[in-house]
Amino acid sequence: MPESYWVETLGCPKNQVDSDKLVGTLEVDGYVAAASAADADLVVVNTCAFVAEARQESVDTVLALSEANPGAELVVTGCMAERYGDELAEALPEADQVAGFGVPVSIGTKPGAPAPPSFDLLNLPRPPSAAPWAYIKIAEGCDRACGFCAIPSFRGPQRSRSIESILTETESLGAREVVLVAQDLASYGRDQGTGTKDLVPLVAAVAERVDWVRLLYLYPSELDDRLIETILATGVPYFDLSLQHVSPPLMRRMRRWGNGDKFLERIARIRELEPEAAFRSNFIVGYPGETEEDHDQLLDFVDAAQLDWCGFFAFSDEPGTYAATLDGAVDAELMRERLSELGERQDYITARKRDEMIGRRVQVLVDEVGVARSHREAPEIDGVIAVPDAAQPGTFVDVDIVGALGPDLEAVLA
Repeated sequence: MPESYWVETLGCPKNQVDSDKLVGTLEVDGYVAAASAADADLVVVNTCAFVAEARQESVDTVLALSEANPGAELVVTGCMAERYGDELAEALPEADQVAGFGVPVSIGTKPGAPAPPSFDLLNLPRPPSAAPWAYIKIAEGCDRACGFCAIPSFRGPQRSRSIESILTETESLGAREVVLVAQDLASYGRDQGTGTKDLVPLVAAVAERVDWVRLLYLYPSELDDRLIETILATGVPYFDLSLQHVSPPLMRRMRRWGNGDKFLERIARIRELEPEAAFRSNFIVGYPGETEEDHDQLLDFVDAAQLDWCGFFAFSDEPGTYAATLDGAVDAELMRERLSELGERQDYITARKRDEMIGRRVQVLVDEVGVARSHREAPEIDGVIAVPDAAQPGTFVDVDIVGALGPDLEAVLA
């Protein structure tokens, strides 16, 4: 009987793509998917190391899966394994192997055995998508030096894939929607020796092969008119902008481009071209040196921008980053108060925008029985639209919105 596997994925969509590539490799080697982690011969945990909370979740998950299935071969991989390999292996004797990105996993690899050679996950094949949508990672690593981020230290510099390899993967997945992801999506192609970016022709080419194309994590300085027009032409006017904050002094301390006025100007320009455009962003609260004035500027921006979706995250002091050298640490209780204030304000904005959808007719992609999304909702991140069970998964249907509950909507078939 073939050996069975279970892959547990933590963290961002880019990690999910890595897990899909691992699954493809395992299945080529003859492994079969287990019904659960408790039933698997091989358990792989793809960890996240972005902030302290994510690292703790990764460790807790490893321990829980080890307890649930003590007889399985347990392999820890992903960002945490890459960043803290030897340290993590010593701290987690429950793991049979701690392997960096893309290290092949196999039954019988024990501590002390020679480490197998690593390989590049980025261009490996993967199984067809089980959902009507799929993430595709178009590049690995990052060339930026944001003050709070340690990712370049263990993901390395940006490495863009060829357009041909991305299109081949797109066609192999069988998805109706493709979500392009990368650490620095809008800089795709800059590292390939041409000195220019290639995201626009890539997006256009993917759009010729699938119904919807969605882009996640756009650095705001790269969002020029040409890219905006390309996104709008795909029919999915969804803009996920990596803003992080709006106060000019704090943005400089973050080593980031932009400020609230520049961001509002760009958002207004997009809405002028496409009033139905949806916006998402994330902001760091409590970065060293953040003052009450800085916080008030962010509150004012949230009111002015009226973004559809927003995430607010407490600053995490990451060793080796520029932020770790700064003074002006923000008290943890004050950080929580600021997070609460921002969250309440954005929840009100999101709920009001969802209420405004009642009575409207929209096209949705049915993800699974009873669950769908319009262009306004990214998979796994934003709210969803509840639809009648008669709507077939993998199809596009027109629905009338009849109700709203917080971030989610209720619809009937048009």
